[in-house]
Amino acid sequence: MGKARSAPDIWIIVPTLLLLTIGVIMVYSASAVLAFHDFGDSFYYLKRQLLFAALGVVAMFFTMNVDYILWKKYAKFALILCFFLLVIVLIPGIGVVRGGARSWLGIGAFGIQPSEFMKMGMILFLAKLLSEQQSKITQFTKGLLPPLGLMGLAFGLIMLQPDLGTGAVLVGASLLIIYTSGARLLHLSYLGMVGIAGFVGLIIAAPYRLKRITAFLDPWQDPLGAGYQAIQSLYAIGPGGLVGLGLGMSRQKYSYLPEPQTDFIFSIIAEELGFIGGTLVLLLFSILVWRGMRTAITAPDTFASLIAVGIIGMIAVQVIINIGVVIGMFPVTGITLPLISAGGSSLTLMLTAIGILLNISRYSR
Repeated sequence: MGKARSAPDIWIIVPTLLLLTIGVIMVYSASAVLAFHDFGDSFYYLKRQLLFAALGVVAMFFTMNVDYILWKKYAKFALILCFFLLVIVLIPGIGVVRGGARSWLGIGAFGIQPSEFMKMGMILFLAKLLSEQQSKITQFTKGLLPPLGLMGLAFGLIMLQPDLGTGAVLVGASLLIIYTSGARLLHLSYLGMVGIAGFVGLIIAAPYRLKRITAFLDPWQDPLGAGYQAIQSLYAIGPGGLVGLGLGMSRQKYSYLPEPQTDFIFSIIAEELGFIGGTLVLLLFSILVWRGMRTAITAPDTFASLIAVGIIGMIAVQVIINIGVVIGMFPVTGITLPLISAGGSSLTLMLTAIGILLNISRYSR
């Protein structure tokens, strides 16, 4: 290769491990009551989180030491495999329905979400495609349409599950890669208009999404139905004040707030650790995104730069959507807070992706 390799960026490693530690603590605090009620074991979710966090950290240190250029060789195969998994998860009897979405493959409590793999598979393939054909990206038909078509196909398969949150993250990260590679703003603005029309179509196709929109605008019009989650989330955040009620002292986790250990874990953080705790989490994510973008800017080649943009875009979009939902800025959609929410394949894959980012940082100029 001939590239000089240095130590990985410590300003990516430290925020990642601190967020992971906060996540383990808060998953236990948010889930102990629920876990005891459902499984007779207060430590059920904690043990799962520790297991997948450990697997993720091992994967992170592995990918941190694998030359990023290797992913270029396997990017096409990875994307094909991800599309295959997205198709078979839709087959009744193979795909497992959880939370109203047929988005899981697995047995019992252990499973994987193909949509999580697709996010990373799409990032790697788009980075390969656009780094090799960057000169064509300003042409709509030959340059912009192929990556948009792949993105649209993946989004469509994810929406058949349906899983709007994961689909939105995939689209957000993909568009950041496409824009960074040099796509024309005029073309992307046309795309935005088509996207808005498609979003309206999705709402019309599924009335429950319209209920979520109206509940977002005024949750009190259906406080026991579509507006319930948003109201309970705000009930958690409000009493937290500056310093919170204290670790483990949440009231909303007593079966008031749905999914306190996953989608709404930031509500529990704000309730127990207050404004200071919530701000600390946001500061750590800000440092991670800042250093990730710095890695993208100083990357040794276009392929590495686009991968870094995609990974940081994936993290940033997911954080924005999750916290936006929790504080009532966005309609409720099922999406976890990276590195903090209880998770299996999602947590492990996120740490694997950060490992790739760390490897790129080792070759930064």
